[in-house]
Amino acid sequence: MARPRCQHHRFPLWYLAMASPADNQVWIKRGAFVFIAFVIMVFQLVPQSMEPRVISFGTWHLRMVSPDICLAVTLAWVARRPKYTPVWIIAATFLMGDLIFQRPPGLWAGIVIILTEQLRKRSREFRSMPFLAEWGSVAIGIIAITIANRFILLLLAVDVAPFGMILLQLILTIAIYPLVVVIMHYVFGITRVTPGETGSRGQRV
Repeated sequence: MARPRCQHHRFPLWYLAMASPADNQVWIKRGAFVFIAFVIMVFQLVPQSMEPRVISFGTWHLRMVSPDICLAVTLAWVARRPKYTPVWIIAATFLMGDLIFQRPPGLWAGIVIILTEQLRKRSREFRSMPFLAEWGSVAIGIIAITIANRFILLLLAVDVAPFGMILLQLILTIAIYPLVVVIMHYVFGITRVTPGETGSRGQRV
């Protein structure tokens, strides 16, 4: 008796052909995220001035610091398009940052991963959440990991930056989040998932 012709080997080729454009889009976005993070790190390494930027308030002198733009970008991508920022990309990116900026290797990267994974679990909530609520959730997360990082560094007897500089960077990072969201939205297309949107294989996102 003749064996029935097996067609299962043809389906994956057709299936992959249909899914390829969407899969390519995911990898393009992932590559864009890595590129953005790399550019930010390079820019932060370039000396902007030989003189420290200092703001004076009477007898108080506060040295200016820049916000953690890379963190703000990462949180915006995870909250809005978690598929574009898998945990292994975030881990590699921030571990590279630890090495570049001579931080304890893996400490800040690990803390950031904890926060991003918490946000990833709430990604469906962010779809219908008012922006102020999203911003508040991100702000609480930034505050939590900043405190955790400083506490661990103090326990390890590692030299830490003055509290005023850390506090200023914290405030600036939270303040810049809306601007980061706008730029990511209109320049890189990092929008919230819309109702009924499907993934690369036709599944509901």
